[in-house]
Amino acid sequence: MDYDVVVAGAGPVGLMLACELRLAGVDVLVVERLTEPDLTIKAGSINLPTAEALYRRGLLPALQEQQQLMLQQFARMAGVSAPAPSGDAAPGPTPAPPKRPPIAGHFGGILVGAENVDFTDPEFRDAGPASSIFLVNQQTIELVLAERAAELGVDVRRGVELTGFVADDNGVRVQLGDEEVTAGWLVGCDGGRSIVRKLAGFDFIGTDPEITGHQAMVELEGAENLTLGWHSTDTGIYAYGPIPGRILTVEFDGPPIDRDAPITTAELESSLRNVTGADVTITKVITATRFTDNARQATTYRKGRILLAGDAAHVHSPFGGQGLNLGIGDAVNLGWKLAATIQGWAPDALLDTYTTERHPIGEWVLDWTRAQITIMRPDRHSRALRPIIADLLNTPNGATYLAKKLSGTWQSYDLGNAHSLAGTSAPDLELADGTRLADHLKHGKALLLNLTDSPHLSDLTAPWSDRFQLINTKPTTPPPATTLLIRPDGHIAWATNTDDHDGLAPALHTWLGDPA
Repeated sequence: MDYDVVVAGAGPVGLMLACELRLAGVDVLVVERLTEPDLTIKAGSINLPTAEALYRRGLLPALQEQQQLMLQQFARMAGVSAPAPSGDAAPGPTPAPPKRPPIAGHFGGILVGAENVDFTDPEFRDAGPASSIFLVNQQTIELVLAERAAELGVDVRRGVELTGFVADDNGVRVQLGDEEVTAGWLVGCDGGRSIVRKLAGFDFIGTDPEITGHQAMVELEGAENLTLGWHSTDTGIYAYGPIPGRILTVEFDGPPIDRDAPITTAELESSLRNVTGADVTITKVITATRFTDNARQATTYRKGRILLAGDAAHVHSPFGGQGLNLGIGDAVNLGWKLAATIQGWAPDALLDTYTTERHPIGEWVLDWTRAQITIMRPDRHSRALRPIIADLLNTPNGATYLAKKLSGTWQSYDLGNAHSLAGTSAPDLELADGTRLADHLKHGKALLLNLTDSPHLSDLTAPWSDRFQLINTKPTTPPPATTLLIRPDGHIAWATNTDDHDGLAPALHTWLGDPA
């Protein structure tokens, strides 16, 4: 084989997956038809699982720097002083508490204030420094991951289009224009209109679009006639800000006739005037995109040696900013499992858990976006429902519910384990040696935390010692368990609160395969 894996698509999902694979020693090629990164305005923030994933791979300092720049932009538009940085990302003591934004988020354009959110709710787990990162846009994530991929030696080829492939039980022959390369596996991270998904024949089911949305960065005259924030009008929905020149419109007149047609200044201006009713003139378009509420999901994320991740596996409207986060979660879940399969030590069913764990979360995101479309419609029934939802969301219970859903704190996997921690994201424990848990996940290996100095763990787990790092230390605060087996993606595979380790060997077999 020329490569272990070919990844189609060099967006954030493809780059994150490539970094995960390369971290595990897998030989990977990333191909991207675009010659330069796509600077079209897209997602503007990340949720907690995404922040944790990037933090655990040592990327937090770059994200903190970019977030501070975004906060300064927001502050300038609002005419206030930007908040000071929330602390450094160096290992060691807990950094300063993160500065919470005044808005917890929105649901269908209904803004919900953070003052009503109960952040003492136990579902807002302790994620350590990752909790301070939220305001990082998609272009920044892509830039950070591109630099990380280069550091790891990932082969990224731009201006190269995947035009076909032939797969069998032994591998995949991938056609890249006039060139053919061979690989053990092919992963489609090539967006909502994925050529990999289409050629492989994945079933892609869901609901048809009914809106045309525009999002753009522009220069305009008459900006004083627009109001910052999200607004519902008789003809649709619009948003202005939170950075200068950012506009978004939603019109319920069906999907665009031609999604691929160039977006003109006249088109954007007509949509903005129609939805806002304001006298505005767009003088320059910096970046613009169309979107719809087409909501579809592949019934499985794997067909033999072909896999899907990100928008190639699921598409939906952008409301709630879930798409980037969903894709990064796919990549982190898939990366170590595919690497283990390639290296020959993965249990037989390990790779299939990628679909079983990620598909339900993707399904939830699709329904979350569909529900928002329902209350955004300009028909009389939907507009009657909208103020009721607004009232509920702006109660303490409602605001807390929304914040938890948007933050992703609820996301866990059903691992069939009786312990309440199994399947959840591991807490970023402060350890007595001055490190934090995340410091030990930078190399992408599983961890076994012996938090009570049990003398038997080394002998019990020795046959698997090449596949995990054993950490014998104590946390600085009472731990949630006495022993934790943590997967490379940071999720807890097994835990116990006692000195009974009878279930550990079966868990090691399940997640790390047979002993060497």
